[in-house]
Amino acid sequence: MISHFKKIASELSITEKQVSATIDLLDEGSTVPFISRYRKEMTSSLDEVQVAAIRDRMQQLRELDKRREAILKSLTELGKLTPQLEQAVNAAESMAILEDIYLPYRPKRKTRATAAREKGLQPLADIVLEQGRIDLDSEAAKYIDTEKGVNTLDEALAGARDIIAEHIAENAELRTHVRTLFLEKGDFQSKVIPGKEEEGIKYKDYFDWKEPVKSAPSHRILAMRRAEKEEILYLDVLPQEEEAIDIIENQFIKGNNACTGQVKLAIADGYKRLLKPSMETEVRLHTKKKADEEAIRVFAENMRQLLLGAPLGQKRVMAIDPGFRTGCKVVCLDEQGKLLENTNIYPHTGAGNLKDAEKTVTHLCAQFNIEAIAIGNGTAGRETETFVRALNLPDVVIVMVNEAGASVYSASDVAREEFPDKDVTVRGAVSIGRRLMDPLAELVKIDPKSIGVGQYQHDVDQNKLQIALDDTVISSVNAVGVELNTASKQILAYVSGLGPQLAQNIIEYRNLNGAFKKRSELRKVTRLGDKAFEQAAGFLRIRNADNPLDASGVHPERYALVEQMAQDINCKVKDLMQNEQLRKSIPLKKYVTEQVGLPTLNDIMAELAKPGRDPREQFEAFSFTEGVNAIGDLKIGMELPGIVTNITAFGAFVDIGVHQDGLVHLSQITNRYIKDPNEVLKVHQKVKVTVTEIDVNRKRIALSMKANEQRDAVKHPGGKFISKPKPEQAERRSPEKHRNEETDMLAKLAALKSKFR
Repeated sequence: MISHFKKIASELSITEKQVSATIDLLDEGSTVPFISRYRKEMTSSLDEVQVAAIRDRMQQLRELDKRREAILKSLTELGKLTPQLEQAVNAAESMAILEDIYLPYRPKRKTRATAAREKGLQPLADIVLEQGRIDLDSEAAKYIDTEKGVNTLDEALAGARDIIAEHIAENAELRTHVRTLFLEKGDFQSKVIPGKEEEGIKYKDYFDWKEPVKSAPSHRILAMRRAEKEEILYLDVLPQEEEAIDIIENQFIKGNNACTGQVKLAIADGYKRLLKPSMETEVRLHTKKKADEEAIRVFAENMRQLLLGAPLGQKRVMAIDPGFRTGCKVVCLDEQGKLLENTNIYPHTGAGNLKDAEKTVTHLCAQFNIEAIAIGNGTAGRETETFVRALNLPDVVIVMVNEAGASVYSASDVAREEFPDKDVTVRGAVSIGRRLMDPLAELVKIDPKSIGVGQYQHDVDQNKLQIALDDTVISSVNAVGVELNTASKQILAYVSGLGPQLAQNIIEYRNLNGAFKKRSELRKVTRLGDKAFEQAAGFLRIRNADNPLDASGVHPERYALVEQMAQDINCKVKDLMQNEQLRKSIPLKKYVTEQVGLPTLNDIMAELAKPGRDPREQFEAFSFTEGVNAIGDLKIGMELPGIVTNITAFGAFVDIGVHQDGLVHLSQITNRYIKDPNEVLKVHQKVKVTVTEIDVNRKRIALSMKANEQRDAVKHPGGKFISKPKPEQAERRSPEKHRNEETDMLAKLAALKSKFR
């Protein structure tokens, strides 16, 4: 265990003490958000990313230990365990090396080598492999035995070669060298299956494609693998074969005689028949794992940005799920998102219906004091926006809302539980309105994979994806904090230390006893014990509670400390929260103890200054260019406002209000070189783009942000401005080379939008 601490500390450039303390807390049941927020003294202020990295790496090492233990047990039972072998097993630092060591001893199905051993040819194989100067034919003749099935000299030598080939292919040291060769110098090569050209047109770029394994980006690896799965492409891993043979011969060739010739034949056979296929499989698994990790990282980052989108806040909202022939579903919500009214309007089906729609919307806005109107961005969205804006409603904010996933929510068990007597169209409209009010609270009700902000999310390891998404949602929920008396069961389930069952118990307690008046009342909730209270309490807020600290991020375990501070300067806690001068008069170092250091004290003071502050950005209204409602309205060179909807490894997709997101390729985001679009952009960021290409038939729009950057510096999501780059820093890669390969992503996004209608 100590060696694991040292290893992790070295890999993450932190101290062993930090690793040890973090593992202890995790093993005790503490969550990542709780550790990073409320145990800074124990971990020396590790953040969530570092804590999660320690957790994940320790899990990998423990799995490695578990496999190591199983292999040692197996070797012992087989009677094969020697001190040297045991030392090698214990020294293995990766699963691949461990499996290489175990490979020669692992029980296997009958092979050509095992058949040769059964014929008594192992001694001959050993003699040949030694490559001494012997009369090979005479030696091999000794092993001819018709009863055992060795009828000729050639059969004896062939069997010996089979044994040698397997021995070479299972050599741990050799496998390490050849594996490195495949990874460093191998190539992916894909070719279209004859006759599949038309069916697989979206994979056209890969019909005759070759790319180094070492540098192939995740999205291309996943695209080729998907095309292979769909039986559009053949996909191979091609190493430097001559170099691979050289590596093997350098390790096993000892002379230049008749035995050497047999060994060379065995090497060629063993490489082609055993080692090469094995290495190809390993490389495919290795690169798939890395591609998955990158795709999952992209998806999780997009999801985080979406969840932490700026909330409109507690406003009275009208939400409209637009449609042409079937009309628009309209709902009115109060400040807490409670459904007050629902109806249909038909503003796009004739003059009479248009007038009725105008009267209905105007009347509902007045009746329910509507402060904002949320309009879904699906079919008829822009037309409905034009209709609503023409009403000139005073003091009403009109916002287009990304409705992806709303239909998934509307048909879910969660929606049926919330609105058992309403149909899916009403539920979908409610979701659109609520996600404007608070994206986080509403989006946690939807399977993240259905929201359409990922990159090949259905092709990656689903277990790892789910873990990453859970981490992302948990982190986002706890970063913002949850209002205990209005939170849904779904968002409560993501609060540190709770989960679905305790969230349900909290709802039932709240329904039976009314609103919580103080945090300590949580202890009365069924099965919510001391550990769960410790983990959750600091992330739950009670607005207008008797104790003002209950509305803040100050943990109850520190209430006494804050009260002592107030007492020491002869004031109340409430005074501390309202008076900056009083807070500044507190000598923080006076309150430092072994359990509470300056990091926690500074956090407490920040919370007292802005109790329960929301870390999300302030909401800003946005509108698309009037008159540009469909792809046919676009012209090359047109400059448009847009909203980033999805970020991938190769660029960003931007909604410009024409029902088809455009792609800003990585090379067109900024004039300076960037490796990752997240360096400049984030989901929901408002940007200005220029239309550079339009393909109406294929529904493809190419956009650029470069022209706008040349006039104005691009505002970074963090608030800083990026200065204009020098000419020599400008991106030199041509976007044309890579655009077609992303056709499948464009098509996928279009399909998702259609599906979620």
